[in-house]
This record gives sequence, C-alpha cells and structure tokens, in this order.
Amino acid sequence: MFKREKKKAKIGLALGGGGARGFTHIGVLKAFEEYGIKFDAIAGTSVGSLIGAFYAAGYSYEQMYRIARETEMKDIKTNKIFFMPSKTDGIEKLIVDELGDINIEDLKVPFVAVAVDLKTTEEIHLNKGNLAKAVAGSCCVPGIFQPVVLDNMILCDGGLRNTVPANVLKLMGCDYVVSVDINKSRAYGTESTKVVDVLACSIRILMKSNVVKGYLYSDVLLKPETKKFKSTKKKGYEEMIEEGYRCAIDQMNEIISLFNNKKISKRKRKKFIEENSKF
Repeated sequence: MFKREKKKAKIGLALGGGGARGFTHIGVLKAFEEYGIKFDAIAGTSVGSLIGAFYAAGYSYEQMYRIARETEMKDIKTNKIFFMPSKTDGIEKLIVDELGDINIEDLKVPFVAVAVDLKTTEEIHLNKGNLAKAVAGSCCVPGIFQPVVLDNMILCDGGLRNTVPANVLKLMGCDYVVSVDINKSRAYGTESTKVVDVLACSIRILMKSNVVKGYLYSDVLLKPETKKFKSTKKKGYEEMIEEGYRCAIDQMNEIISLFNNKKISKRKRKKFIEENSKF
C-alpha cells in the first residue's frame, strides 16, 4: 500500500523589539546555529528586524558578534542633541555597509520587517523593496528616530502595533512559530512626571498590550531575562548575548520537537496561553 510521505512542517522565527536589548537575540541565534536549526521564514519588529535581516541574509553568529562588538550606540543614534530625534542614517548605513544596498527579496530566507504607517495608523508588513529602508522604518522608536518615508508611507516602530510578530509568520503559511521576547519586563511604571519618563512609560504600556497576540500565536516562546539591562545602552551586551544563549538552550528540546513535527498537546497549549496571557 502506498504510504503518504509525512509533510515537513514550515517553521518561522519571530524576533521582538526592545532596543539595545536586541543583543540578546544574537545569543539565541548562536544556540540555533550550534544545533543546526534553520527556519523557513523570519519576521522582526524594531531591533528584531535588524537582527532578523542579518540572519535572513545568512550571517553567522561570529559575523553578528563582530558587528555587536564594533558598533556603538552613537553609530545608530547619530544626533547627539537631547530631545532631537535622530535620522535613521546610522541604521541604514550599517545594513548597506554589511549587506549592500539590496532588496528584501535578495535575502536567503523569506523575511518581513513589521512597521506602522503614521498616515493610516495601520500595521505594515514589509516583505519586498529596499531592505535598509524597511528595517530603518521598523526601528523608528517615536521621539528617538525620525519617521522613514517609503512608498508614500510614513513609517515608525512596528512595536506600536505588534512587538512580537508571531502572527505574521502564521499569515506567511508557517505551521509553527518560535518567538523571542527580549523585553518581558516592559510593564513597569514610573513615579516621575518628567516628560521623558512619562513618554517612556506610555510606550511601555502600549507595548504591554501589543505583545499579547505575539504570545498567543507562538508555539515556543523564549523570554530571556533582560530587566537589568537598558534598552538605550550597549553596556552589558556580552551578558545579554549569554542570556539569550542560555534561554534558547534551556528550551531547545521544545524547539527540536517542532522540527520533528510533533504538535504541542492541547493541554500544554492551554497552559502556555494561560501562563503567558497575564502581564
């Protein structure tokens, strides 16, 4: 009797936003590299789109670690004047210097950068066109960077609508999604009434609600501990990388199960949703 060949599951990787805490993603990718894990599609929001672009281009852990070591925050946020948003030239230059002035379609793995169009307030999934501009648009944190004008859109940080874009990968046809939330401590408040503190707290509140759908569409969720690190500082970047690596190794059996096409049980799925829907 003819035996139907088991369908290979399509598995995606969602990399969340979190500013400088994005160094943590590099440690996660190191663990994937060591285990020979390769994803069928990648989606990233904000710094997750930056790291995701290099990963989709085929960059190794060593190549990304070199960039992390050599790049300073002043290279990314080029405007040194307080309260003056910086252009995204630094982000775009980093990508062009490393990968060239390429389009998203030129990447080795299907890739989506998630941004928001200020004109329509809609979530935008950038899966074609200029890579540097798309990533820069996804990374435009309000008040930190100037919005990016692209194809009649005014783009800013995708985290305003979708900070862990797991659902985007499901829309791309992925059967399973592994997600990385590098900012699980986003929900803390402030007692300060200073403008900058109020603005920062307001964004955190917004991000808190926007992470919910990312959690619900994730089949395996990695939540490295990054509370002690600043989203605006490079300090501790090697520790962040180590934390990302440790977190991924701790959950590697779950990840491998997806690649072995083993579904998560309904009971485990229900427990997962209950544990990760409370913020």
